Amino acid sequence: MGISFPNASRSFDPKNRCVRFTGYDGMFEIKFFVASEVLSSETSQRTANEADFLASFDVLRARILKAAVVAYGKSKSSTITLDLGHFR
Repeated sequence: MGISFPNASRSFDPKNRCVRFTGYDGMFEIKFFVASEVLSSETSQRTANEADFLASFDVLRARILKAAVVAYGKSKSSTITLDLGHFR
């Protein structure tokens, strides 16, 4: 079974300045973190706020989920951080 993303929710983690979302491989939950550098292309990371990061995630959702599938396929880890290197 491959990874799926049945839950469209995402949340901002202010401490780590990233957006979190989850995927599922069967009954196993996989936690994903998208680094702020991925989400702040138009807005400076210093001035971006939670709403900016979540809006950027929503715009980039298809690319992010595609990168998440590839990253999970390579590592099969229960926690994966997606940075700019995952989008090249």
